[in-house]
Amino acid sequence: MHAPSPTPTGELPAVDAGPSTSAPAPAATTRVTPIIAVLVVSAFVMILNETLLSVALPVLMEDLSITAVTAQWLSTGFMLTMAVVIPTTGFLMTRLSVRSVFLLAMALFLAGTALAVIAPGFPVLLGARVIQAAGTAMVLPLLMTTVLALVPLRSRGLVMGLVGVVISAAPALGPTISGAILARGTWHHLFVMMLPIIVVALVIGLLFMRNYTEPRAVRLDVLSAIGFGGVIYALASISAIVDGHARLVPLLAAAAGLLSLAVFAARQVRMRARGQEPLLDLRPLTVRTYLTSLLVILLCFATMLGTVVALPLYMTGALGMPTLAVGLTMLPGAAASGLLGPLVGALYDRVGPLPLVLPGAALMALVSWASMLLLDGDATQGLVIALNVPLGIGMSMVMTPLMALSLGSLPKELYGHGSAILNTLQQLAGALGTAVFIALLTLGAAVAAESGAGPELAQASGATWAFVAGGVMCSIAALLATTLRRPQAA
Repeated sequence: MHAPSPTPTGELPAVDAGPSTSAPAPAATTRVTPIIAVLVVSAFVMILNETLLSVALPVLMEDLSITAVTAQWLSTGFMLTMAVVIPTTGFLMTRLSVRSVFLLAMALFLAGTALAVIAPGFPVLLGARVIQAAGTAMVLPLLMTTVLALVPLRSRGLVMGLVGVVISAAPALGPTISGAILARGTWHHLFVMMLPIIVVALVIGLLFMRNYTEPRAVRLDVLSAIGFGGVIYALASISAIVDGHARLVPLLAAAAGLLSLAVFAARQVRMRARGQEPLLDLRPLTVRTYLTSLLVILLCFATMLGTVVALPLYMTGALGMPTLAVGLTMLPGAAASGLLGPLVGALYDRVGPLPLVLPGAALMALVSWASMLLLDGDATQGLVIALNVPLGIGMSMVMTPLMALSLGSLPKELYGHGSAILNTLQQLAGALGTAVFIALLTLGAAVAAESGAGPELAQASGATWAFVAGGVMCSIAALLATTLRRPQAA
């Protein structure tokens, strides 16, 4: 007769990891609630940091004497690093202990943030952002893998609701917090704000983070870095390609990236066929529920991140709103998304994905089409808020259930790889959404200006072009959502 396998203590008992002979010994003393809490807080701050500079770009351009194209690299460099590092997290979480990965991620983000606080100029600040992104790229897959490994099925939707807050609300909150801080301080204070939160999270993690996996040897493949990095760079350069400036380098980067990704994927499949451990196991993409959920997430995330970047440009350029007003205008939508996350997660545990995801994607599509029609040069702040709030609600209804559904449809041994694929492709979707929205906004404004429109009306016209992209992407997402069902195993 076998003794019962050990389970972590705390408010959320761990899901059974299998026979006691294969379960890691440290799991017996793992407290789940503090681990999930510290990972959620850490990830929230790190994702918030991704969009924190969107409102600050004009300030940075003036203070550092740089152009808009140069300043944009503070965001592009962040996404490039994320896309390069995230595919290696499956390798890191297999090769190293969970505790080691957590400490490495937090140390990198803390070092990058501290460097940004004292950055004297653009090169140092860009380096700091790259270091921050490396830490962020490790925490996101670690958070989702930990939830799936330690949280039982009956509570997984609720906990994934908290994860949904991190993924959907944090980027939307970035402009709000940035606008409030810049109204009274400098851009350095944006990073000062994050330092104490990360230090506290690191200390709590040191106390409670325990290992629940057994490290084993796997190989690292640098083709993933070349592939994802090249594609992200090309996506971030869409505006330059459309304008006809510097087309050669982005197009060469796209070709090299796509070729590298094709070779990388073929190599990973071949390694799996030979019984070797691949860097990034692509088998999750063969699971229909995972693949469909992933596509819906990517389309909606691209729309959300593109809107988060385009709306502040529209409000400052077309409506003449100051930085603080722009930040406060973005706040209600972010708050709605964040507050709704846990509730949607709890509902998912009861009703499944379709009653939540389909209305959520449809709501995002409706808001995008309405924004195209209503947000002109005479729009009011109240109208922008009235459109942004349901967009945040729709994003929460999509992201929270699908985070649980997509990864929950996989076998346990593929949690880490499924999470790495999802987070990597989210960076691609974010880069695509941002680049497409900005390119359409710029192109639409240029066309309107050539027709004789003033600067404000031209900017408003460009914004309507951008919102068309969101309407198309979310409409496709809503159609895909009609095919979603809760897996039988769940």
